[in-house]
Amino acid sequence: MIQSSYQKIVGGKYNRYTITIATAKAARLVTEEYMRQRDSAEKLIARKETDKSISALINNDIRDEKAIKTAIRRLQDNQYEIVTTE
Repeated sequence: MIQSSYQKIVGGKYNRYTITIATAKAARLVTEEYMRQRDSAEKLIARKETDKSISALINNDIRDEKAIKTAIRRLQDNQYEIVTTE
């Protein structure tokens, strides 16, 4: 279970709805990144350019954790920025 409050993620700057939407979008970005890395790894293996396994070719951050957990961590670490239209 993730033990992070929404206040910790953005320091009380945004409401829960905004943080929920931002976290969902960040999780989607993490999933897309995983899919790109997996596709690239499969192509390398198919062309016999490497003898490593698929899991060895994918970044540990996105391979070993759920996308939502990685997204929350990245929001906390300011790797992703919440942008509002207001």
